[in-house]
Amino acid sequence: MATVTTTALACLLAGAALAGCGSGGTGDDKSAGDLLDEANATMRKLDSVTVDITNRTTSGTVTSHLETDLDSRCRSKTEMPGGGALEQIRLGRTDYVRPNRAYLQKWKKVPGATGEQKLWVKTPVDPAASGNGLTSCERPFDSFGTAQKGGSTRVGGTKAVELIVTDKADKEGTYTFYVAEEGEPYLLKTVYKNGAQHTTTSFSAFGEPLGLRAPKADEVLSLPGGSR
Repeated sequence: MATVTTTALACLLAGAALAGCGSGGTGDDKSAGDLLDEANATMRKLDSVTVDITNRTTSGTVTSHLETDLDSRCRSKTEMPGGGALEQIRLGRTDYVRPNRAYLQKWKKVPGATGEQKLWVKTPVDPAASGNGLTSCERPFDSFGTAQKGGSTRVGGTKAVELIVTDKADKEGTYTFYVAEEGEPYLLKTVYKNGAQHTTTSFSAFGEPLGLRAPKADEVLSLPGGSR
C-alpha cells in the first residue's frame, strides 16, 4: 500500500487533479468528477503556468517555485530545511543548474564547499535519469480517486469551488482541490493533509509569457559532455 500511496501523492505534487465517478451535467448540476475533469482539460491546454509548492513534514519544510511551458522549457527553485537551495533552468535538451553552498554541504555531502556558488553548471538533459533532484517541465493533470463537492470560497480573489477527494490507496490522507468558478475553470490550488504531512500546491500566471533565457556565458561552467 505504501508504494501506491507514494505514487498517488507524487501525482498530486506534480499538479495532478483527481476526478471522481459521477453523471454529467451543466452549470451547477455538474458533478465533482465532471468539474475536475473540466479543470484537468483546461490546465492541459495551457502553454505556460506557475506552480508553487509548500510541503511541510515532521522533517521540515520544502518549497518550490516553477515557471513552465508544461513541455520542455522551465525555471525552478527549490528551498530545503537548513537553507539549502537548488536553482534550475531547462531549455529543451539543456539544463543549467545552480546549487547554493548549504545544498552542496548537506544534500550532496561536499564538506569543502565553503564559498557561495555563483556559476551555473551546464549539462545535457538525461531523460533516463531519475532521483537527481532536477525538475521536469511537464505537469500531468490526471484523474483518480472519488470526489465530492465542498463549499464555495475564494482563492487569490477568485471565487472557487472546493472539491474533496478520497482515495483507497491513502486512507489517512485528505485531498482538497479548488477550481475557479469565474472565468476559465482553472485549477487554482490543491491541498493534501495527513497526520505527518501538509502539502499545498498553488497555480497562477495561466498562459502568461515566461521570458526564459540561458544564463550569460561568463556565468556558466560546462561539464564533460556539455558544450559552452
